[in-house]
Amino acid sequence: MATARRPGAARKSTKKGPTKGSGGQHRKSLAGRGPTPKAEDRTWHKSYKPTQQRQQRNTRSRHKDETVAGRNPVVEALRSDIPARALHMAPRLEMDERVKEALKLAAERGIPVMETTRIELDRMTNEANHQGMALQVPPYEYEDGVTVADRLMQEWDKGYLRTPPLLIALDSITDPRNLGAIIRSASAFDAHGVVVPARRSVGVTATAWKTSAGAAARVPVSQVSNLNNALVEYKKLGYFVLGLDGDGDQSLPGLPLATDPICLVVGSEGKGLSRLVREHCDQIVSIPIASEMESLNASMAVGISLYEIAVARAGGRGD
Repeated sequence: MATARRPGAARKSTKKGPTKGSGGQHRKSLAGRGPTPKAEDRTWHKSYKPTQQRQQRNTRSRHKDETVAGRNPVVEALRSDIPARALHMAPRLEMDERVKEALKLAAERGIPVMETTRIELDRMTNEANHQGMALQVPPYEYEDGVTVADRLMQEWDKGYLRTPPLLIALDSITDPRNLGAIIRSASAFDAHGVVVPARRSVGVTATAWKTSAGAAARVPVSQVSNLNNALVEYKKLGYFVLGLDGDGDQSLPGLPLATDPICLVVGSEGKGLSRLVREHCDQIVSIPIASEMESLNASMAVGISLYEIAVARAGGRGD
């Protein structure tokens, strides 16, 4: 017998699944979206564009070309074999001996000569006194410092090097003239390379090239992201790490480790070696000087030390 249905009662649906709500259709939209991005990472936020522009400027500043401005500096740079992309000269430039020599040197090296307006030269040289002439210098291309040290050690083991590997590492040196002078000493005393940290350190600029008097073309400069970590790796490869400082426990001359693979570390004048770098040194070497002198210039200290090492190595391989 059929059951009577109450008037107005809804007929029971025979459809399977939920009859109310979305039935799970919007479940995905309710899922968590993760942490809120920083303001500068949100493309619609007012902080986004200034942040991107700042990052682009920083990237360009690290990789942009340099310029050497002025007639005398340009001639000196060309004489020193500084790598150059182009020689820029203002239209209708008055010819003197410096201009003629610059054109001659550029032609000999195959450097393009470009006519550039004075307004553009002002922009290129940051309003320097360019005298209608500027040399465009590309950024230096660094090798990885640990890779270079490893390769030198392998070449030494195979007998390809005349003397044990000798590297010079710079700790907190920011003057490009010091770097150029150190490169020049490295070339004079048969060192195999110079190592600079990537941050808070001098790099191979046009000034460093000029000061090296062309030696930067012969002595490679490599770069490491962290000098302390690099020194740890050098010691694993078989180098002795020697730090130059005024209160060292080993005095020049008579350096016992001179005929071994060496990484010689020099700090800035005045501050000397940083604390962590000192801790990674196998020996701290000092140069005897008159008591009236507080310290030697970094490049001078390196030159004296390299000379002493060269004298000790003069007998050969040093086994």
